[in-house]
Amino acid sequence: MAAANAEVAHRAASDAELIAWVDEQDRVLGALPRAELRSRGLIGRGTFILLFNSAGELCVHRRTLSKAVYPGYWDIAAGGMVAAGESYARSAERELAEELGIGDAVLRDHGRFFFDQPENRIWCAVFSAVSDAPLVPQPEEVLEARFMSLEAAQRDTELKPYCPDSLVALQHYLANR
Repeated sequence: MAAANAEVAHRAASDAELIAWVDEQDRVLGALPRAELRSRGLIGRGTFILLFNSAGELCVHRRTLSKAVYPGYWDIAAGGMVAAGESYARSAERELAEELGIGDAVLRDHGRFFFDQPENRIWCAVFSAVSDAPLVPQPEEVLEARFMSLEAAQRDTELKPYCPDSLVALQHYLANR
């Protein structure tokens, strides 16, 4: 019960966070609460970090059921929304540390793409990192996490629900690595 209450509190705080609001060309228009961006169909900025270990395995994780977008789905990227006034790179560093407990990895930038679905309109920055540090999943956002070969992860996406935006991030990474 305490874990569920923590998730609910985390979700409420997350919905109230001020997020970078941008247009279709990724120009900053201002800052709005995350929930308002979603409800109004506006565009925010997000980061996707593909975390590999030194054996070349990709970290996949399952999102908590309290997530506003894709609850309970599997995800092949750590990441999240870019806060108002925050750069893509700083957001990626923060998200990797928050979600998976990886704070010392060097991030490699693989460019941007626009993802446009109802309730999930975001300019996406794709990063990769390599780390063998132990994973420390954030319990309010991550139910479980593990490393698997890239090929196994790609096969797994055909069997389980995976976040569609992170699947596009993986395609972007593979085309731009």
